[in-house]
Amino acid sequence: MKKIAFYGKGGIGKSTTAANVSVALSLQGKRVCQIGCDPKNDSTRLLLGHICRETVLDKVRTTDMDKIQAKDIVHTGFNGITCVEAGGPEPGVGCAGRGIIVALQLLDKLKAVPPVDVTLYDVLGDVVCGGFAMPIREGYAEEIYIVSSGELMSLYAANNIAKGIRRFASRGSVRLAGIIGNSRNTPGEKELLHAFAEKLNSRLVTFVPRDGIVNLAENQRQTVLQFAPECEQANVYKSLAETIWDNTALAVPTPMEFEELEELAAKFGRE
Repeated sequence: MKKIAFYGKGGIGKSTTAANVSVALSLQGKRVCQIGCDPKNDSTRLLLGHICRETVLDKVRTTDMDKIQAKDIVHTGFNGITCVEAGGPEPGVGCAGRGIIVALQLLDKLKAVPPVDVTLYDVLGDVVCGGFAMPIREGYAEEIYIVSSGELMSLYAANNIAKGIRRFASRGSVRLAGIIGNSRNTPGEKELLHAFAEKLNSRLVTFVPRDGIVNLAENQRQTVLQFAPECEQANVYKSLAETIWDNTALAVPTPMEFEELEELAAKFGRE
């Protein structure tokens, strides 16, 4: 079974990318589980057609732990994709990272997720909190994809994630599987992401162009592959899913110092 996680700066498009990849893999005949590790619990919205109405932490707050059943926290989305949302604490109360720890441990205890070919973790932000690092620290995910644009702060977050992967790679099997470029139409963006990936001892596995069809699909609570399966953007996600399935080019990353990252971004920003 492939155990994958998508990381990246908040708002960079991880959940959109993850959901479209999950659908593409399922349409290629793979059994897929997507686990949202974000307190907004919106990772699986496009797969379910609505915001997940019962997250793992919702159930933990309202039910005795020994009475929770797998069917309470595991949901079925488009084309049979297994969907789970870890959830988070009430706003202003508790630690969202801690919620991920509780959720993943409960899923293990209940053996809640049915047998699948791919489990994809969609994780909030960069690796600064132990909870958000848990999928890579505890071996839940082994192949890490970083979603990034060519914007400096997106690259900064990606570089921080690479530092976390390098730290945990020394004690386990987790590796950087590649950079997924999610375009913001910045100057020299694709070339910058290629150079950035090489600096990290990795590669740009795909460059997703900015396309209004993504927003149109999301407004209908669908992935692009559901909404417009024959469009060019859908083909991009299909190709990305194939690359992820076949990818064996895993590496321990070599993150940069911030000054070097700034210089790299400035170079391509001038071109």
